[in-house]
Amino acid sequence: MRIFSFSLVSWLGEDSPFLFVWIFNTCDAVLLSWTSVLKKDNAYTLLNVFWIGVGLIGILRASGWI
Repeated sequence: MRIFSFSLVSWLGEDSPFLFVWIFNTCDAVLLSWTSVLKKDNAYTLLNVFWIGVGLIGILRASGWI
């Protein structure tokens, strides 16, 4: 999922739908966090929860709230 969104940004450059990319990547992090919780992989859970936080900040910035 992340490869697709980063490819989209590299192809479109300034015309990229940054809000869509942030939402897409954050949803990916949520899914990966859920699966890592099921597998009881604490390090991977922490990593993906961190990316959820980064994604939420990116969503707020891309939507103009920050």
